[in-house]
Amino acid sequence: MNLYDVVIIGGGPIGIACAIEAQKKNLSYLIIEKGTIANSIYHYPLYMRFFSTANLLEIDNIPFITTDPKPGRKDALEYFQAIVRTRKINIHLYEEMLSVEKSKNFHITTTKATYEAKHIILATGFYDIPNLMHVKGENLPKVKHYYTEPYPYTHQNVVVVGASNSSVDAALEIYRKGGNVTMLIRGSAIGERVKYWIKPDIENRISEGSIKAYFNAQITEITEDKVFFQHENEIKFLDNDFVLALTGYLPNFKMLQNLGIELQGEDLIPQHNTETMETNVKGIYLAGVVCGGKQTHLWFIENSRIHAKMIMEHISQSA
Repeated sequence: MNLYDVVIIGGGPIGIACAIEAQKKNLSYLIIEKGTIANSIYHYPLYMRFFSTANLLEIDNIPFITTDPKPGRKDALEYFQAIVRTRKINIHLYEEMLSVEKSKNFHITTTKATYEAKHIILATGFYDIPNLMHVKGENLPKVKHYYTEPYPYTHQNVVVVGASNSSVDAALEIYRKGGNVTMLIRGSAIGERVKYWIKPDIENRISEGSIKAYFNAQITEITEDKVFFQHENEIKFLDNDFVLALTGYLPNFKMLQNLGIELQGEDLIPQHNTETMETNVKGIYLAGVVCGGKQTHLWFIENSRIHAKMIMEHISQSA
């Protein structure tokens, strides 16, 4: 069994950045990724565009070339997969971490093998576990927690839950493909973090009645053909074919706890040193979105790329 200086869990942009920094430090490394390269981005809506410009998504100053001011999902997949090819990143795909045991070193068991490492980096993101509503009927087949494209929802009564970027994008796209869209929003307005070029569009469509919206509303039950919700101190219902519950996603807290990482406060922030990114478990580091716990809006590619350098500097100094 090979002994790696570091095993990186997660082959997204930040995991790839960690691998590049390991190469620079002449550290032996391996990325373990349960899906494809940049797996979360692969599962984004097909026509999604990033809030960030291309230069803010760049890894290690490798140019991100695109003709659009705001790169889309396909642009990002081309970019990050090209980096893996050209930099000859050591990555195992479609291999999931199952458990970790610690003796002198870490022993990482996956669905395919067991590896030994001096250090572990968790760059696992947050897109795999939906933030559930916990209402009756949420497990019905018509309820979707992920949105891909608008075409299945043409001429359908669609409830979109939430007022974030994903909810707004889905509502607008489905409306423009002939779907009858109603938004159910827990707050009193469209989210402040909605893309600045999209926010006026959704607000105008709501104002003119093209997209119906109920603010300060909360779903109470979902049935085969209806959605019941509380609004203005009464229970109302909508005839319904599909529910897009785009209520956000969460890191894998169970995995973090199984590794012995302490979760702090209501937002379950994983305990870590903000200067080295090392957790309370010596030798295990965090990188990227996972650092924010439930506050998944705190970290993005552009502001967490630095984690890779911080971690590898600390590992190389302790080697």
